[in-house]
Amino acid sequence: MSTDTMLMDYLTVQSAYHPVVIPGHNRWTCFSKLTGIPQLWTLDESGDPRLVMETEDRILNVKYAPQGNRAVIGMDHHGNEKQQLYIMHLVNPSTSLEVRTGSLVPLVQSLEHFHHIGGWSPDGRLLSYSSNRRNPAFFDIDIIDVDSRETRTLFQYDGNCVPLSWVDQDHLLIRIQETNLDNGIYLLDIHSDQQIRLGSDSSLARYESILTADQGRSGYVLTDAGEEALYIAKFDWDQPQHLHKLLAIPGWDIEEIALTADQTTLAFTVNQDGISKLGLLRPDTGEREMIEVLPEGVVDSLSWLNDYELIFALRSPVMPGDIWQYNRLNKELVRLTRIGHSDTVGSYWKQPQLHRYDSFDELSVPYFLYDQQSVPDGEKSAVIYVHGGPEGQTKAEYHPVMQYLVHQGFVVAAPNVRGSSGYGRTYIQLDDARKRMDSVQDLAWLVKALIRDHGVHPRKIGIMGRSYGGFMVLAAITHYPKLWAAGVDIVGISNLKTLLQNTGAWRRRLREYEYGSLAEHSDFFDEIAPLHHTANITAPLLVFHGRNDTRVPVSEAEQLVDDMKKRQQQVELIVFEDEGHQTERLENHITMHRKTVEFFNNHLR
Repeated sequence: MSTDTMLMDYLTVQSAYHPVVIPGHNRWTCFSKLTGIPQLWTLDESGDPRLVMETEDRILNVKYAPQGNRAVIGMDHHGNEKQQLYIMHLVNPSTSLEVRTGSLVPLVQSLEHFHHIGGWSPDGRLLSYSSNRRNPAFFDIDIIDVDSRETRTLFQYDGNCVPLSWVDQDHLLIRIQETNLDNGIYLLDIHSDQQIRLGSDSSLARYESILTADQGRSGYVLTDAGEEALYIAKFDWDQPQHLHKLLAIPGWDIEEIALTADQTTLAFTVNQDGISKLGLLRPDTGEREMIEVLPEGVVDSLSWLNDYELIFALRSPVMPGDIWQYNRLNKELVRLTRIGHSDTVGSYWKQPQLHRYDSFDELSVPYFLYDQQSVPDGEKSAVIYVHGGPEGQTKAEYHPVMQYLVHQGFVVAAPNVRGSSGYGRTYIQLDDARKRMDSVQDLAWLVKALIRDHGVHPRKIGIMGRSYGGFMVLAAITHYPKLWAAGVDIVGISNLKTLLQNTGAWRRRLREYEYGSLAEHSDFFDEIAPLHHTANITAPLLVFHGRNDTRVPVSEAEQLVDDMKKRQQQVELIVFEDEGHQTERLENHITMHRKTVEFFNNHLR
C-alpha cells in the first residue's frame, strides 16, 4: 500500500455518534459523516446503516416530538453555526422509519441569526428555541406553534440564554450562561413569566444534564455547587435552593446522566483522566453498579430505549466511534453499528499511555503519549497536540492524524495543561486572565519531559492545535521559539484583543471571564499577543482557517500570516471557503490533514 493510499485510509475512517431515541417507538437515529458531512442515519432491517434523509448542509441537531411522528432539525450553512430550523415528518417510525417525501419544511428562518433548539411541549404542538434577532449579543426565548406558525416571545435576556426542555405544558427549563463556566437554570412559567432559580442565588456553579421526575415536581442535575467536581444531586421545586447530593466521585466529574421512564435507574458517566466509566444508580436506595464489560474509551449521549436498554456512543483511540447498547437485566453489551472501523489500517492503530510530568511550579500535568519504542533514544521526532477550549480536554479518542503520525514513526503527546476541564474547578481556572502564559509554559516543560523521559531529539519537536489550541501553538512558537522545529495552527487566535473585538457579540462577554476583559486587560493582551512577537518565530508555520468562522474570525489568521510574509518568514495559509470553525466536509478534512502530515515529515526528520 502506498503512503498516500494509507494516509487516505486513515483520514476517511468514519464514525457513528450522538444517538437520539425516537419516543415511543423503540428506535433511534445517530449522526455520521458517511456522505461527507454530518447527516442522520439509522439501521435497516439487516442492521446496516441507512441514511434517513440527505440534506445540502450539515445537520447539527435533531429533537423528536414526544409522539415520535416528527422532528425538528437544526442545519447551518457552510459551517457558520447559524442554525435554521426545519420540520421533518416521519412515516412508520416503529418499523421502516421513512421520511415523508418533501417533508423537510422550513420552520424558523433568519439566515443572519443563530437559533438554539429547546424542545417540544408534551402535546407535541409547541417548540421552544432561542435566537439573537433582537440584538447580536442577546438571546431571547420564543415558542412557536408548529402547525399554525404562531410565535410568541416568552423571555428576553441581555446575554446568552437557551431553553433546555419542557417540564410540563406550562413550564420550561432555561439556562442562562453567567460566566465561561457557570450557569443558572430556571423554571419558567410560560404564562406569567415567573422564574424559579435552581440552587443558590449567591454562588456561581455549573449545572448540567438536568432531568425532571415525579411529574415535574422534582428532578436530578449534575452540579459542582460547593465542590471541585460535578456530582449528582436531587432537587425539589418546592425548595429549589436545596440540593441533595446523591453521588460524587472524589476527584472526577460525573459528566452525564439519563433516567429510565419508570424513574428507578440513573445511568451516569464518570470522566476519569479522560477515560469514561459507565455506571447505574438507584436513586431511591443509593445502590450503584459499574459496568465493567465496557471497552476503555469515551462514552456520551446516554439515552434509554426503554426501562432496561441503554444506548450510547463509544469511541477510543482504536475505535473511531459507534453506537452501543447495554441491557441492565441480562448485563449484555452489544455494538449496534460497525461504522468506525477499517479493514486496511485498523490493525495499525495504537493505544496511548497516560503519563504525568511536573511543570515549572511543580503542578502535575497529565498527557497521553504515543511512544516509539523501536526508535533509539535521542533520535525520536515528536509532535505535541494541544486541545482547544480553552476549557477543553484531550480524551481517549480516535484522532486520525495522531494515529498516522505514530504510524510514520513520530512520538505524539497530547497534554491537558492547566486550564483544561476534567480535573476540578481549581485546575480549570489556573490559566485565567493574567495567568494565561502559565499554560504555555506548561508546554515548554512538556518538551523537557519528552527529551528527558522519552528520548525525543531536542531539535525534532513540532506542535499543532485547533482553535484555542491554535493560540497555544502561536504563543509557544513566539515566546519559546528555540523549542520548536515546526508548527500547525488550525483556526487559531493570533491576538486575544482582536479576537474579543471581532468575535460574535454573543460570545464576547463570556470569553472575557476566561481571557480577561478589554477594559482591564488590554495591556496584557498586547504584551502576550503572538501577532506582536512574530519576529521571534524561527519554525516554519502552516495555518488553516474557515472563511465562515463565527467564533474565531479568519482575520486572526490573515493578520498573522501577512505580518510573517512581510518578514519573509516561512508560512502558508489555507482558507476553506465553505467551512466555519469546524472542518466538516470530507474533502477539506483530507486536504488539511494530508498537508499537515507532509509538513511534519518535511520539517521534523
